[in-house]
Amino acid sequence: MTKADIVRLIAQGTGLTKTDTAAVVDGFIEAVIESLERGEHIEIRGFGTFKVVERAPRTGRNPRTGSEVKISSRKAPTFKPSKELRARVDPNNTDPGD
Repeated sequence: MTKADIVRLIAQGTGLTKTDTAAVVDGFIEAVIESLERGEHIEIRGFGTFKVVERAPRTGRNPRTGSEVKISSRKAPTFKPSKELRARVDPNNTDPGD
């Protein structure tokens, strides 16, 4: 599914124009990106949490030569789905460990 598909589905469901819906979707995405840039985490109840984590430096391997390569620390955006979202995606999974 692309952003255009999301815009089309939301526009059909709300009665807004595709142009207005695209502006809202773009605004939402930009707000999430800007919050993550500031190091904030975003919690959307019933959907999940976006946050930035610090990846530790490590040693990797060049797959072509097999030689060791130092990989420096970095920040990476992550998403953790809510229990409700996981249950809707896989209703048969009754993992109590979450």
